[in-house]
Amino acid sequence: MGRWTIHLSVGLGLLAVLLTSCYAETVNHCLAARANTCSLCIQSGKGCAYCPDEIFNGPRCDLHANLLAHNCSAGAIITAHSSRKIEKEEQINVKLHQAQVSPQLMSMSFLPGEEKVVDMEVFAPTKGPLDLYILMDFSNSMADDLDNLKRMGKELASLVEKLSDDYTIGFGKFVDKVVEPQTDMRPIKLAQPWPNSDPPFSFQNVIKLTNDLDFFTSELQKERISGNLDAPEGGFDAILQAAVCGDKIGWRSHSTHLLVFSTESAFHYESDGANVLSGILPRNDEHCHLDAADKYTEDTRQDYPSVPTLVRLLGKHNIIPIFAITNHSFTYYEKLYKYFPIAELGLLQEDSSNILTIMGNAFESIRSKMSMRAEDRPKAINAQFLSSSGKVAEYGAFQVKPGEIGKFKVRLQAQKMVDEQHVCELNKADKEGLMRVKPTTFGTALNIKAEVLCPTCSCEKSPAPRATRCNGNGDLVCGKCQCYDGWLGPLCNCSASVSTRDTAMCMGPGTTELCSGRGTCLCGICVCNTEQFEGPYCQFDKTQCQRFGGFLCNDRGSCVMGQCACNDGWDGPACECPKSSQTCLDSKGGICNGRGDCKCGRCECQDTGMPLTPTCEANFQAQLGMCEAKRSCVQCQAWKTGERKDEDKCKECKFKVLMVDELKESDKVIDACSFRDEDDDCTYYYTVDYPQNRTDKELEVQVLKKKECPPAGFLWLIPLIMFLMLLLGLLLLCCWKYCACCKACLALLPCCKRGRMVGFKEDEYLLRQSLLTSDHLDTPMVRTGPPKSTDVVRWKVTDNVHRAPNHPQAQIQPNPKETIQFPVSLRLNRMFSENLSHPEYRDTELLRKEVADNLNEVYKQIPGAQKVQKTSFRTQRNAGKRQDYTIMDTVLSAPRSSYPDIVKLTEKNVQSGNFRDLKVVPGYYTVATDREAAGAVEFQQGVELVDVHVPLFVKDEDDDKKQLQVEAVDVPLGIAEIGKRFVNITIIKEHAKSVFSFLQPAYTYSRSDGVANIPVSREIIEDGRTQVTYRTRDLTAKDKKDYVTVEGDLTYGPGETQKTVPVRLLELGEKDGLLEDKQVKQFVMDLVNPRQGAKLGRFPRTTVTITDQPEPSVMMFKKGTQNFTMADPTYTIPVVRTRNQDSPATVKWRTKKAQRFELSGPLKFAPGESEKNIVIDPRAHPGPVQPETFQLELFDPSSNAAVGERKTTLVNVTDGAGPKSPETAQMQSMGFINQKCSSPGGHLFSPTNARATATGPKNIRLNWEPPSGNPLGYKVKYWIYGDPEKDAQVVDVKTTHAELTNLYPYCDYEMRVCAYNGVGDGYETDVISCQTLEDAPGEPGRLAFNVISPTVTQVSWAEPAETNGNITAYEVLYTPIDDDMKPVGAAKKVKIDNPKKRMLLIENLQKSQTYQYKVRAKNSVGWGPFRDATINLASQPARPLSIPIIPDIPIVDAEAGDEYDSYLMYSNEVLKSPAGSKTPSVSGEDQIMNGKWDQSFLFPGSSASRNMSASSSPMSTLSSNYRGAGGSMSTMETSTTYMSGQGNSLSRRQDMMIGGGAMEGGVIRGGVHTKEVVMRKRSENRGYFDENIRDSIVMGDVSSNFPDLGGFGFSGTESSSQSQFSYSLSQGSRARTQSSDVNDALLNLDRVLQDTRLTPGVPDTPTRLVFSALGPTALKVSWQEPHCERDILGYSVLYQLLNGGEVKRINVTSPAENSVIVQDLLPNHSYLFKVKAQSQEGWGPEREGVITIESAVDPKSPLSPMPGSPFTLSTPSAPGPLVFTALSPEALQLSWEKPRKPNGDILGYVVTCEQLHGGGDVRSFQVNGDSSETSLTVPNLSENVPYKFKVQARTTQGFGPEREGIITIESQDGGSMSQYSSQSMTRRDVFNLPTEVNTRTNVSHTMFNDPGYFTADGMMMTTQHSETSGMVTRQITKEVVQRSVVGGTTVTKKVERFYES
Repeated sequence: MGRWTIHLSVGLGLLAVLLTSCYAETVNHCLAARANTCSLCIQSGKGCAYCPDEIFNGPRCDLHANLLAHNCSAGAIITAHSSRKIEKEEQINVKLHQAQVSPQLMSMSFLPGEEKVVDMEVFAPTKGPLDLYILMDFSNSMADDLDNLKRMGKELASLVEKLSDDYTIGFGKFVDKVVEPQTDMRPIKLAQPWPNSDPPFSFQNVIKLTNDLDFFTSELQKERISGNLDAPEGGFDAILQAAVCGDKIGWRSHSTHLLVFSTESAFHYESDGANVLSGILPRNDEHCHLDAADKYTEDTRQDYPSVPTLVRLLGKHNIIPIFAITNHSFTYYEKLYKYFPIAELGLLQEDSSNILTIMGNAFESIRSKMSMRAEDRPKAINAQFLSSSGKVAEYGAFQVKPGEIGKFKVRLQAQKMVDEQHVCELNKADKEGLMRVKPTTFGTALNIKAEVLCPTCSCEKSPAPRATRCNGNGDLVCGKCQCYDGWLGPLCNCSASVSTRDTAMCMGPGTTELCSGRGTCLCGICVCNTEQFEGPYCQFDKTQCQRFGGFLCNDRGSCVMGQCACNDGWDGPACECPKSSQTCLDSKGGICNGRGDCKCGRCECQDTGMPLTPTCEANFQAQLGMCEAKRSCVQCQAWKTGERKDEDKCKECKFKVLMVDELKESDKVIDACSFRDEDDDCTYYYTVDYPQNRTDKELEVQVLKKKECPPAGFLWLIPLIMFLMLLLGLLLLCCWKYCACCKACLALLPCCKRGRMVGFKEDEYLLRQSLLTSDHLDTPMVRTGPPKSTDVVRWKVTDNVHRAPNHPQAQIQPNPKETIQFPVSLRLNRMFSENLSHPEYRDTELLRKEVADNLNEVYKQIPGAQKVQKTSFRTQRNAGKRQDYTIMDTVLSAPRSSYPDIVKLTEKNVQSGNFRDLKVVPGYYTVATDREAAGAVEFQQGVELVDVHVPLFVKDEDDDKKQLQVEAVDVPLGIAEIGKRFVNITIIKEHAKSVFSFLQPAYTYSRSDGVANIPVSREIIEDGRTQVTYRTRDLTAKDKKDYVTVEGDLTYGPGETQKTVPVRLLELGEKDGLLEDKQVKQFVMDLVNPRQGAKLGRFPRTTVTITDQPEPSVMMFKKGTQNFTMADPTYTIPVVRTRNQDSPATVKWRTKKAQRFELSGPLKFAPGESEKNIVIDPRAHPGPVQPETFQLELFDPSSNAAVGERKTTLVNVTDGAGPKSPETAQMQSMGFINQKCSSPGGHLFSPTNARATATGPKNIRLNWEPPSGNPLGYKVKYWIYGDPEKDAQVVDVKTTHAELTNLYPYCDYEMRVCAYNGVGDGYETDVISCQTLEDAPGEPGRLAFNVISPTVTQVSWAEPAETNGNITAYEVLYTPIDDDMKPVGAAKKVKIDNPKKRMLLIENLQKSQTYQYKVRAKNSVGWGPFRDATINLASQPARPLSIPIIPDIPIVDAEAGDEYDSYLMYSNEVLKSPAGSKTPSVSGEDQIMNGKWDQSFLFPGSSASRNMSASSSPMSTLSSNYRGAGGSMSTMETSTTYMSGQGNSLSRRQDMMIGGGAMEGGVIRGGVHTKEVVMRKRSENRGYFDENIRDSIVMGDVSSNFPDLGGFGFSGTESSSQSQFSYSLSQGSRARTQSSDVNDALLNLDRVLQDTRLTPGVPDTPTRLVFSALGPTALKVSWQEPHCERDILGYSVLYQLLNGGEVKRINVTSPAENSVIVQDLLPNHSYLFKVKAQSQEGWGPEREGVITIESAVDPKSPLSPMPGSPFTLSTPSAPGPLVFTALSPEALQLSWEKPRKPNGDILGYVVTCEQLHGGGDVRSFQVNGDSSETSLTVPNLSENVPYKFKVQARTTQGFGPEREGIITIESQDGGSMSQYSSQSMTRRDVFNLPTEVNTRTNVSHTMFNDPGYFTADGMMMTTQHSETSGMVTRQITKEVVQRSVVGGTTVTKKVERFYES
């Protein structure tokens, strides 16, 4: 530790001691600054002072008052003061007609953090000078607008004269950049884009600002329209030039500058100009570029300006924009104008006839409000503007009338820190400057010379050397001693050599560690190890102050001595309370409505007994509306009428009305009410207000005495008139509909004489596919003429009209029978609500169901039509008076040939207004295919423009430039004629210029890092500017709890290839442990929306893992080879440390294979050190120095460190002529050094800095730096990791890099490089490792099908042979097809995100329908090719429906819509539901299987796949060991064959031949012995989903052959820890054997199963218990109807807290309802739910599930969730599968795995055992511990009796779910186990897993007797199945495995494989 570090640490320690031992309880900003010098102290902020007294005994830096209170001399205190001076202040003269401000000039200085308020006055004249510049769009569509403006000369003159007495007016025009694709560059179009038009241009200043209106009008008449191609225009170029070209435009300095921008199109902005076609790259330079003709000259050489640029430049030049925009593009500018401090927006008529009205209204609006700006503000100073009430004002919030003086306050504050840098460290220009404060519209301003002071202390410049107070061992500086080297302490009286002896002062009260174990004791003072700790004993942690919202000190203060030192304006223990009362202001500007106190930023309201808002105002919503709530009581008390007119009911009213002659004004009461009295048809009025007496708890109601009644006598005429009007309307409607001459007649009427025209507004669009944000385009259709009635226009769109009839694609005719998707849109007769935009909301679900039911009923008339899917709801802008109605979008699948019929049927139902019972609005529909569409739009009365929602048919196979044509077909309803009939849409497909990607798919950062810096890489294909958006998203890590989410854009300039996105990581909160389950905290960052020709690359998403502990330091040798010569005095070998260099770390080193010495020792890295050297002195050891080669090794790192990849280094000591020693030769022979020839020049050393980078799936690029010497070339050898190096391939190159090609994807390679010269090879480098990149995977293995029923199948597949990476998902497509393999229905798609689940159970398939199944795999690169198979389930043999669901298989419903297919329900897994998700969670547990043997069985027309996953262990996956009595190996041969018998049954035979004899009945005899392993299942036929299936596995040794097993099927999984089987045996056949014992056992089992059946008519257990989170306290519980022979009457749902509490019940009386919603649950608490069904026979068994809703909670109230916080579902799991092992006929061993997700920490387990059918006592066992696998031996059992076992985890939170298993130990003859008996013991396992959907059998079995089987010859024989897990994958269709013993101890295995194409 250096001298300065020690002095600084001791000084800080002394400050900490004084700060806590003798100072105030609260901290302030001076103390929080921790200043250790005088200058730093007075720079800490306003009020901070320093005490230089030598004998002062307190913290020297504190508030001035505190220093005086602690006896510091008043005259000695050093402090600093700021200044403030008004240098020029002239009073405002209202007689001057110009803008003025007062004062005009000020100077002021600030201390860091100081705040000052300036009072300011401004004056705007009534009619001040005005400059008005009109900027107009001159594209062809604005022709009528220009004509109208030309005719408005007089009106325009009168307007400007009205606005100002001193005015100028000018005119400019714009179109767009004259370059493709903005402009048609054909010569004929460049000369005249439209008839009678000017050539295209970008911007031209036509008329300079002038006060000559006649000149303005005459010049305007000369202008002609121009034109361009695409819809957006280049108006931004024009605005910028009009702003910066002040002289050419003619802006005056003291006038108000208005710029009127008129257009009907959207705008181009920055980056739109940087496109491939034009090649425009540079940014806009913001300079004036107008030529002599005032035309913009740089339009084709620089980009459009950005929105922020325009905002800044218009503000700088005091220009206020007024946007006059037509309806078509109004929404774009509605967002744009809000960016400007002051701007106006007006809706322009289609012909601009109202532009003068817009200008007048905008000017009045601008004059009525004012916005303040602080221009040229130094970086270190912030400015805010306050209203007269002291509130911070928003832009334009100052309401100042012209001619009046406005008063404002300006709040200026000097910052302490700027971008994490102290303000005094900034450049001078950032700390001081002349800032201009002014209204946005003014040119005059208040100029303020502002400066941030950084004062210094003069006493620091004159220290007292060797001061007596410092005992002569230091200098006295400002009253403090600065000690010399070797001396410590406040008075420099402690020697550093003995400083550690005095330790008593370093031990705090009640502690036994020095400095709390966090520091070092020096001279009796603790010096803390890191800056994280402070205090006299280092007892305070700067990260452990109180938190609010997860932030330390609410991120508005700092942690000092265990307390929060809050910033100005904040208070509270966690700085959570604002001192301001802004958050307590009520709607009238008062504090808490005068009925409460503002505390900690919240109103504490008085108890008035009435519902109040947070600001103590009456809560209308809580009282159902003031008027309605009081209505009935007012009626009965005032008029004796209404529903409470009975006297008894009226007395129940809690308030009394007050009758008055006149009511208060409505703005002075809470609510003013009026209702019609039903009894007399009169209207009465009353008001509701607060009571005058605040103690009253009821509101005051005043009623007007006089009612308003309608005149009598003619009321009877009203119904008659209404009837006649209705009759007349019906007659007119009939005439309109059925009289063809109505249109002609109406056309003759005066009102309709002009006629009406409808047509498209635009002629064509040019779109770039990379910029499309939607698959539709809204193109406007307009109507001209008198809009007095309704017109309906039919339209159609055709794709690829640019293709000629002889185009190859045009000649391909689609299959008319092909099933395609038809998108259909209708306008529903209901208003749109925000809820309908959320698919998961209940309103949306109900409406979606209503739509589907009715549309399916209508469209079933279409042959081959399927159910509608993907239904969603939206609104359509520019839809006239119906734009608030709901648009329904859905997809109908039907044959392609049915398109005309679908259109006709849709139009017919739309005209009627009904789709069955679904109400629709006539006049609107859309029906589309993949290449054409048809629809209709409606013009209601008074509507002149509507949008047509045109599909764009964007497809991957589109041409690079394709064209669509939209046509207005006819007007079936209305009198309008079609004008502009066609609009063409051109879409250009661009190629990528850049590729964005993360460098790797995952990163790991520690919380202690504070920031996760995520690099984003850009691959440049064509250089230029590009952009991409990034955003983070929660996984297990939560925003504002674990990290702070970020979102933004990255902009890359030319040549830039990488940028970094910083993400702030948060520290763990105090209560985080309550919610933690030690899960890994992760979030993801996505790249989206690449722009300017870019696309996303290999890693568009990366996962960031946050670890709670810092990553260990990594220490390794700097180089793999060290070269020295005999002349070197020492050998210096560097060791480097990476990562976490802030803590000390240690590693040991030693030499290996050195000839003269064996050295070792530790290497200690101090905090901050990154490199240390091992120094070896060769001359300090015996023997002469000679050439040699030895190794150095690093080992045994400290606990916070690890050894890196270079843990060894090779040291070569040479004499300059190459290695010649025997040791070197030995190293060469061992492969450490290549042999080489000697040469005069010596051997070349190895190349340095070798590095390898994967450049593709099959390519690696290797680079290195050349060694000294003159190498002729280099040799690169490379080999696959794990292969011997001698088999490496060698590449000879002449450069210092090599490209290795034709490699295997995603494969680890190792490489070495050596240089060579004329005499041979030089030294090789260390091994360089590199992995090639991933590539798309190959196709999956052959598909296999397990047919459950004619409509249910289980499909499984093998992992691809070439995964080429990590498989992340699978996709399954299944499509109904005909005999010609053509689709006859829509293809259904299911994505399986868990790559371990290679099975899918598909329900509700169509009977007798052939399906084609396709499966493909995905890795990080993308999807691989499909593997397909075809099968018709009906052609397969009938299978019993009692096959259980195999665990972990995804389940999908073939008849459900896409919203069901979008997620998978797992039979045995819990799916988490994020906030707002409709994806359910299924109660159960995920059991992971390490290695599988999947055996699937074939049926006609199907294919099979047999997958074996083996480990790296060389053992066989299935092995059989037969050991003789003497322990020797017997010679035998075992063959295992799977054969398909009759009815596609399957049997398994194992033929064993032992020593040439046969074994039968347990005795070895001559001949061949056949061993049959019979696996049988009996279950009730209740459907494959029945939970009450009991599985039994019987294994017997039978000497005779089995008869045919009929429809026996086998499908199972075996693993190292368990075996899982599903077997079925048809009910009609029973396998019989010669062993009566076996038969008896089977009969016993049948009897037991019959006894355990439920009473007929009682419901089974409800299945598929599903939980869906609706919020942090609300849950939806659903279940599937159980099987029952009687009708279900209802259900009962019970729930309670898992750790006990009140049991709540919900009764469901309707059998059709299978879900309930449970409210008011506690967040982060586990609940136990039970559901059971009832029939007439009684209640059935319960289905149980445990669920928890996890969410963030309020730290002050852990039971209250944080509003808006995300929530997820989780469930504790039961112990793992129960595995039974029989030890004897009376005892067994039970084992299970630890629950995957227990509810709390496991303390132990409770095991219960009871007889299944009753009788005997219930036995209970307690097992302690929480090991990963637990076992229990259970004695004293009875043979042939089924037992039920339950295992339940005991945790710190109570008890978790139970795992249940049923077992029977059966003896075949009941005899004793003698040496010569033929007894075999069979375990029959029957499982019922109550928390899972399926039945799962888990058994570890030993065939024959356990522990051994004794033959007649006395030889013990044991046959045992053993499995291992692993990594090898094979696809084998037919496999015969033969095992034979060749010798006494040698076993061989032969495998014959038969592959099918």
